[in-house]
Amino acid sequence: MTETFQRPVGELLRGWREHRRLSQLDLANRVEVSTRHVSFVETGRSQPSRDMVLRLAEHLDVPLRDRNQLLLAGGYAPIYSESSLHSPAMLAIRTTLRRLLEAHQPYPALVVDRWWNIVEANAGIKIFTADVDEKLLKAPINALRLTLHPDGLASRITNLADVRAAALASLQRQVVSTADPELQDLYDELRGYAADDQPANPGPAEVVVPFELTYQGERLSLLTMIATFGTPLDVTVSELMIESFYPADDATAELLRKLA
Repeated sequence: MTETFQRPVGELLRGWREHRRLSQLDLANRVEVSTRHVSFVETGRSQPSRDMVLRLAEHLDVPLRDRNQLLLAGGYAPIYSESSLHSPAMLAIRTTLRRLLEAHQPYPALVVDRWWNIVEANAGIKIFTADVDEKLLKAPINALRLTLHPDGLASRITNLADVRAAALASLQRQVVSTADPELQDLYDELRGYAADDQPANPGPAEVVVPFELTYQGERLSLLTMIATFGTPLDVTVSELMIESFYPADDATAELLRKLA
């Protein structure tokens, strides 16, 4: 029988503190405890209470998934559920997501998990999935891989260098925030697709990077917004992201209405 090694809670907390580039004094001031107490917790000389683990995790902005790991390492039961999106407990969340996606028609919208796998989408995403290699459409479909893979949507994105640079920058921020090795692997994979082309310097009137692509010989220009649930108490819900696309000009809006 193989036993799984569990790193001490103090070691894990120290790792998150260093990842956030905070000193023990910085963290102690935030949590309103002494620097000595933080030091004792990190070195294992003091066993933190459950409330202290949660307070430290809150001020270190630790994701809910990893807060559960901190609690387990400290000898406490996890307090954040992790429900399947298709479980009865998630009916209200599923209903809300589907209403949002349906209401967004005829514009494309999708819901992704922490690793950018698509878990829900409306019919509008057909403009992204058309003419891509079928291997990229096997579940789970990864939205970023679908977008940037040479056999995916990349061949139809007319400002690919700009879109790729923006996507990689956003993903890198997510890697820094979560310290997730799977996201790091995804980032490394996507960087491997990159050509030598450089993103264009933004013009003085530009405020966001548009998503420009062709579909059935027509040009589309889209803007994208990402939303999350506020005050989640479930790991799955905390990691869901709703990505909505909007027409950046009247011609795109008219074309999307016709396609619908």
